Amino acid sequence: MSFTNRSSTSSSSAIASLRNVPLKTLARSCAVALSIVVIAGCSSTGGTQNGESYSGQQGTGTGTGGAGTSGTGTGGQYGSGTNGGVGQQADSRIPDVRTIYFEFDRDTIKSEYESVVMAHARYLRANSSAQVVLKGHTDERGTREYNLALGERRANAVQRFLRVQGVSASQMSVVSYGEERPATRGQGESAYAKNRRVEFSY
Repeated sequence: MSFTNRSSTSSSSAIASLRNVPLKTLARSCAVALSIVVIAGCSSTGGTQNGESYSGQQGTGTGTGGAGTSGTGTGGQYGSGTNGGVGQQADSRIPDVRTIYFEFDRDTIKSEYESVVMAHARYLRANSSAQVVLKGHTDERGTREYNLALGERRANAVQRFLRVQGVSASQMSVVSYGEERPATRGQGESAYAKNRRVEFSY
């Protein structure tokens, strides 16, 4: 019986001590803890530039990627290199990679293309007079209406990503072509993969 009284007394004193902590201090502690969690989570997200490709979309690291749409490395061409001058110079010109690709029937940006979108965000933030049209495309599977809506959702996903990165809404517009303007003609996954895309048009 004394054990029950002792445990209830200790929990009562713990609650009472929490009541003595000012709400402002508790809120500040929670905010700091949440910030640390968010920063830790953000530091592990980013596109890979290690040459792993989806249907041959990226280069191979030698600089002779042929028809690849992205080089490899640590992101120097996107302005996130270790030299401050290189980053500032890269932000002053339009990024070389202007197309990102999507999975079948999806409108989420693949992690391997986040660095590409980030490069465009840096460029647009550094050049407030620049305008970009985000052109959404799909492969030929599905109805015309569905594909127009899917192309628009893909372009809107990129626009939302750019907005979160601080790009002004007035610098961006969205258009969907659905299946109407394929990058590659033909049937089969290799052609379909190149048609499921959003293009950055300056």
